Amino acid sequence: MRYPVRKTLLVAGLAFASFTLTANKNSALTKSAATVIPAPAPAPLPDSNIDESAINATALYSEMGLEKAGMNENAFELALTGYAKLEEEGKLKKSDIITIIDFSQPSTRKRLYVIDLEEKEILFQSVVSHGRNTGTLWAKSFSNQTGSYKSSPGFYLTAETYMGGNGYSLRLDGLEKNINHSARRRAIVMHGAPYANESTIRSLGFLGRSQGCPALPQSLTKPVINTIKGGSCLFIYTPNPAYVANSRIV
Repeated sequence: MRYPVRKTLLVAGLAFASFTLTANKNSALTKSAATVIPAPAPAPLPDSNIDESAINATALYSEMGLEKAGMNENAFELALTGYAKLEEEGKLKKSDIITIIDFSQPSTRKRLYVIDLEEKEILFQSVVSHGRNTGTLWAKSFSNQTGSYKSSPGFYLTAETYMGGNGYSLRLDGLEKNINHSARRRAIVMHGAPYANESTIRSLGFLGRSQGCPALPQSLTKPVINTIKGGSCLFIYTPNPAYVANSRIV
């Protein structure tokens, strides 16, 4: 599924303009005494630089009720922009699914969304942890460095699953140089954790934090991972303008 940028065709407008000029020229040559009624000017042509991907993203955002679900609209638009580029480059093996983590929301909110783009529905919505040094309630500080215990924003490709210290887990490959490309070396993976649940929120006032991984409630780990594993797009959004300024994908 793609969200291409298309330009408006000008053929009809140009043909009409040519016809009008010819008619006026012939009328002047006949020097008829009859009153010449000028042909109406053609209607202004639409802006040929309209980005239909933005239009489609806005329509889909509304159709799916993502505002009601709490997602930042800019997060969705950036996610689809990057998704379209990755699909065009042939990097996505599973193109019907996109996962968006919206770090413009606090950790007390269900800010992870697994979306079926073909069926236009939210398959899962859940709380998700950020790194302990990224912030307490809000995800504010990011790093691509090993040992930082911080989350990294941007686009990832979901990879293989494995059983580790946190149980069933999903490896993630960061696709953005100097933003998240060290994810595999840092062992930034999706996994379940006992601290990533709403009882922790009630106790602490914020969700438990990871060492940089997007950790999920243990009850959702297996169904979410099995849905998105194997080459789908995962996007971690931050409203920090430095991300967009440095990203080569969006």
